[in-house]
Amino acid sequence: MREVTRVLGKVAQSDSTVLLLGESGTTGKEVVAQCLHQHSSRRNGPFVAVNCGAIPAELMESELFGHEKGAFTGALVARKGRFELAEGGTLFLDEVAEMSPQMQVKLLRVLQERRFERVGGSRSLHANVRIIAATHRNLEDRIRENLFREDLYYRLNVFPVDLPPLRCRENDVRLLMEFFLKRQAAETGNLEVRLTEAAWRVLRDYHWPGNVRELQNLAERLSILHAGEEIDVEQLPERLRRHGAASQAEQEQQSLRAIWSEGFSPQPELPFDLKKHMEAVEKEFLLRALDECDQVVARAAERLGLRRTTMVEKLKKYALLPGRF
Repeated sequence: MREVTRVLGKVAQSDSTVLLLGESGTTGKEVVAQCLHQHSSRRNGPFVAVNCGAIPAELMESELFGHEKGAFTGALVARKGRFELAEGGTLFLDEVAEMSPQMQVKLLRVLQERRFERVGGSRSLHANVRIIAATHRNLEDRIRENLFREDLYYRLNVFPVDLPPLRCRENDVRLLMEFFLKRQAAETGNLEVRLTEAAWRVLRDYHWPGNVRELQNLAERLSILHAGEEIDVEQLPERLRRHGAASQAEQEQQSLRAIWSEGFSPQPELPFDLKKHMEAVEKEFLLRALDECDQVVARAAERLGLRRTTMVEKLKKYALLPGRF
C-alpha cells in the first residue's frame, strides 16, 4: 500500500486517465479515486462518481450525457449528465466493465474527442473532466470474450494501479479493524469493542474473500452485538472460527514437521513410549518459545496460543524455570 500511495502521488498532479484494478471490496476504490482528486490540480472542482453496474443499460446514456426536454417519454425537463456535473473536476466510473457494448462505443468517442451531446440534443459540449475508472474484472479476459472493447481498454489503461487484496496485507487487518471499531463507537455512542489476542490472530489469518468491505461489516456487527465487551474467538462468526481452527491445525502440523526435521525421528523404533515422546515434543516447544520471547512467560504463552496460567502449569510440570511474568 505504501508503493500504491507513492505511485498515486506521482500521477495525481497529471490529467492522465487512471484505471484502478483489484478485487471487489479491495480497499474502497472510490476512496482511492477521491484521494487522487483531492491531491490533483482539479481539487477545487467537483468529484462525481457513477456506478456503471447499478444503472440499467437503457438509462446509462442519459445518466452520463444528460438529455434535453422531450428527448424521450418522461423527459419533462432538460437534465445535465454526469459529464456536465463533473465539469472542471473528476469523473469516477466505477465498475466500468459492466457497460453495454453500445455505451462503450459512446464512451470511447468522448474520451477521444472530449466532446459529447445530450440525448435528444444537437449542441456539442466540451468534456473538461479527468477520468478515473475502476473494475474488479480482468479486462483482458473480457476482451477475449468479446465483452469489452480493446480500443476502450487502451484508452482507459493509461495509468493502471493494482490494489492488493486484504489477504496480502495481513498487517493492515488490525489497523483497519481498530479504525472501524472506533468509528462505529463514535457514530452510535456505544462503548468500543475490544478483541483478545486470540481473536486478533484469527482475523489476521483469515483469507477475507470480501476484502475491506467484509472487515468493515464485521466491525459493525460486533459493535452492535457486543458494545463495550471484550471479544474472544467464540464471539466471532462461525466462518472465521472454522478458518481459524484449520489454520491452527496447519500451523501445529508445520511446527511438528519442523521439530521432526531437527532431531525427532518421524518413524522411531518400536516399541516406544508415546507419552514420553509427546512430552519431549511439548517441552521442546516450551523451551523454544521462552528463548524466542526473552524468557517472558506471558509473551511465550501468546506465541504458543496458550493462556498464561496454562503455560505456568506446563512449566511447573516439566520443572522448567518460569522466567519473567
